[in-house]
Amino acid sequence: MDPIPQALHPDYRQANKLHGKVALVTGGDSGIGRSICYHFALEGATVAFTYVPGQEEEDAKETLKKIQELKTPDAKAPIALPADLGFDENCKMVVDEVVNNFGCIDILVNNAAEQHMTKTVEEIDEDRLERVFRTNIFSYFFMARHALKHMKEGSSIINSTSVVAYSGSPILLDYCATKGAIVAFTRGLALQLAEKGIHVNAVAAGPVWTPLRVASLPEELVAKSGSETPMNRAAQPHEIAPSYVFLASNASSYFTGQVIHPNGGMIVNA
Repeated sequence: MDPIPQALHPDYRQANKLHGKVALVTGGDSGIGRSICYHFALEGATVAFTYVPGQEEEDAKETLKKIQELKTPDAKAPIALPADLGFDENCKMVVDEVVNNFGCIDILVNNAAEQHMTKTVEEIDEDRLERVFRTNIFSYFFMARHALKHMKEGSSIINSTSVVAYSGSPILLDYCATKGAIVAFTRGLALQLAEKGIHVNAVAAGPVWTPLRVASLPEELVAKSGSETPMNRAAQPHEIAPSYVFLASNASSYFTGQVIHPNGGMIVNA
């Protein structure tokens, strides 16, 4: 990718916002997920992340090395877990591994996603629809149901949705359908867990300069990334990750069932 996505801004100043917390980030090897892991490590969290086995080995190694460099002295060494999260047993395995290593989960970031360009609904067959829904929304249910056994009052679940949950997309029909489902899942789970003091929120980013975007869209659309926003550009990952830091920290103690919209000024009316 040219330019290389920027996961950290050199002027970012950490403030120990997540000291002592254990964070699990799905899809943490690149893009927004990688930036979230870096920011969480800077803020004092012990970080575990998942990646797709085989496809993302090199990205995962690079991310793991950088987290180790960024982490605070009292945080434990990060771990990277290969898993296809579209299946319940794999999600349980990931949660069990994190708990075996670190004892609990304070922050769950459901971020894993896949998208494929399509021109018509007729192109989306049953296998493709199931695959996208398994990755983008089934995994969020599975991860939450297993992680909650190890979460206490004050813990946070943060779900990655998208501006297309609100605006729609003619070329990412199944993807934007899953992102709409994530908004509803966030609101419903927040209501279910409010009495337990566990916060559930989401981040709906606009266009972001990530490998997922470049890999799934044709070159002419990639070249115009972000032109639909009032700011006329795509975000860098480091412009999105601080929203997750806020939602994971005590600063968001009165937030639940909410969606934050770092989208370059796009109006979503929701």
